[in-house]
Amino acid sequence: MWICQKCGREFKNTDQTHYCAKVETIDQYISGQADEIQPILLKIREVIRNAAPDAAEKMSWQMPTFWQKENLIHFAAFKKHISIFPGGEATSVFAEKLTDYKVAKGTIQFQIGQPVPYDLIAEITRWRVGVVEGDHDGQ
Repeated sequence: MWICQKCGREFKNTDQTHYCAKVETIDQYISGQADEIQPILLKIREVIRNAAPDAAEKMSWQMPTFWQKENLIHFAAFKKHISIFPGGEATSVFAEKLTDYKVAKGTIQFQIGQPVPYDLIAEITRWRVGVVEGDHDGQ
């Protein structure tokens, strides 16, 4: 058991990454990440913004989120990877394009130090916009 000296929260893993205070904005979230991760997160944000220009930015579940009628996609940085969270159907629909990445239901992980597939993130985001707008049913 590890206890954060700043906020007093208890964690199973020693020196677990967490936020001691609530993060209110995507800018605040990104600026709180390691210097080498910030440009990647800024690029992911830009890619999602371009693919979903009508979506609103917000924080949800302590992650940067784009919202358009519902949560379209979240993204977040972790110790060894950056994940996007486009929802459960996306990992099935894009399964053939995700074979190089660790995938769980609704989550796609990009390992730090490996190229980030920004074009694929844009494609998945456009697909999510189509789903929420009723342009296609997720298949």
